[in-house]
Amino acid sequence: MQILLAGPRGFCAGVNMAIESLQSAIRLFGTPVYVYHEIVHNKWVVERFRRLGAVFVDDLAEVPLGGHLLYSAHGVSPAVRRVAAQRRLQVVDATCPLVTKVHKEAIRYARSDYTVVLIGHDGHDEVLGTMGEAPGSIVLVQTPADVDRLEVDNAEKLAYLTQTTLSLDDAREIIDLLRRRYPNIVGPRRDDICFATQNRQRAVQTLSRDADVVLVVGSANSSNSQRLAELARAGGVPSHLIDGPSDIDLGWFSGDETVSITAGASAPETVVQQCVDLLRRQFGATVQTRTICEEQVRFTLPEPLREERP
Repeated sequence: MQILLAGPRGFCAGVNMAIESLQSAIRLFGTPVYVYHEIVHNKWVVERFRRLGAVFVDDLAEVPLGGHLLYSAHGVSPAVRRVAAQRRLQVVDATCPLVTKVHKEAIRYARSDYTVVLIGHDGHDEVLGTMGEAPGSIVLVQTPADVDRLEVDNAEKLAYLTQTTLSLDDAREIIDLLRRRYPNIVGPRRDDICFATQNRQRAVQTLSRDADVVLVVGSANSSNSQRLAELARAGGVPSHLIDGPSDIDLGWFSGDETVSITAGASAPETVVQQCVDLLRRQFGATVQTRTICEEQVRFTLPEPLREERP
């Protein structure tokens, strides 16, 4: 068996910033530190922080008055911020700057009386936060069929934005349909899908051409991890989304395969290496890393924690 390790894989700059933020908040403020929703969509990361004293909540009523609260990487709506202010919570905003950029674009378009078509997944934390910026001006589109059903009051004042973790191909298809139906639609200079998501998708598409099986390390509620598995399957390669080595079915392999392994942007490298070690032990697998590009981006910690960065 040969393992092709995709590069880049795993934590992106936004996830690194959010994780460092929570680590620093725990060191600086002590526990409990409350987090609105999961800090990132990965069960290993969430469980580790629970053990360290983080408390994840879906309702700010669960946070004591004046308590320490951290917003997750996915961002929050203005309504959540208002409740936090009313409860005098001491907030650390660990929203990914690329998500914040989408929020600002939504506000700008809405203030100019545009209807904003947001391409994304219903119920995703990032989508909920973005739509909350201008709920009366934003319409969610998930599929090409949604474009066909779309009705807007003024086609001359129409804009689109995208969730940052979408499949590039799926988003491009919907954007192309919107542009054909509404020739005057406007959007960001570049699609809002983040650079790290794009890089991981390019890597899995490139490596899957040489693979018999693709393993994507990531949790089921991770949008970008789901997209990686879907892209490999779209290329005709059997693909499995796994949380870790316990999810690997040895019956997937004969021992002669080339297996490509990648990881979603919220999956820890330690878990990737546990999966590699399992295949080494069971099949004597050799490992080769194939990197399609390097990522050097690093986001600054939120203001209350900047002195905490090592």
